[in-house]
Amino acid sequence: MLSTFFHVFFYNPIYNALVAIVAFVPGGDVGVAVILLTILIRLILLPFTLSAARTQRAMKEAEPHLKAIKEKHQGDKEKEAMETLALYRERKINPFSGILTAFIQIPVLLALYWVFRYEHLTTLDSARLYAFTPVPAHVSLMFLGIVSVSAASILLAVLAGGTQYLQAHLALSGTAKPAEGEGGMQDFQRLMGTQMKFVFPILIGVISYSAGAAVALYFITTNLVGSLQELYVRKKIGIAVPAISESQSE
Repeated sequence: MLSTFFHVFFYNPIYNALVAIVAFVPGGDVGVAVILLTILIRLILLPFTLSAARTQRAMKEAEPHLKAIKEKHQGDKEKEAMETLALYRERKINPFSGILTAFIQIPVLLALYWVFRYEHLTTLDSARLYAFTPVPAHVSLMFLGIVSVSAASILLAVLAGGTQYLQAHLALSGTAKPAEGEGGMQDFQRLMGTQMKFVFPILIGVISYSAGAAVALYFITTNLVGSLQELYVRKKIGIAVPAISESQSE
């Protein structure tokens, strides 16, 4: 049931979009089609990315107030919860919007990855094609006539890892650093930050090399677009967080 839902609403639409783009790309270049489809999907998901960023910023700005509420009603969970909900209503914060955004984006991006991973388009799966999907007259697996998208490419794998590092660096530089010596969640945040910046790029590079150049192009494109989106989000909503002393004096 879950597999059928995933294929009907995510995998098949993305597969048909890829086939259609290949049909319109000069020379039927699958590599170019992978890049164009990845950009298109990321642009479609941009409103959800902006929504999650706004929620994250609002939650960050509300942190001093949430801390004050917790200290004020220490041991009284009911009053703490009531005042917390009141604060969320006052600031129009929906703490679950980020989760909803993730639930929307994850299956789309997974379907995008799996289409590039398992569909090489040399033989079209007619059972998945819609009646209105244009069929490419010619399909070329040679990206720009240089790299085969069905084979491993060490160059593209390195670029995939490098662009992943760039995106992680931009994302982490836009967040407040955990305070030293506070332990607990702060230690966890530091650990996750280190993994995002140094471990994930290596992992992405290895996956890109083992899965083939099509997947490497997907990661390179999504990382570069993600980096540009990060810069756009900062310009669109700003990343400044009010000083705690200012917030507490309100």
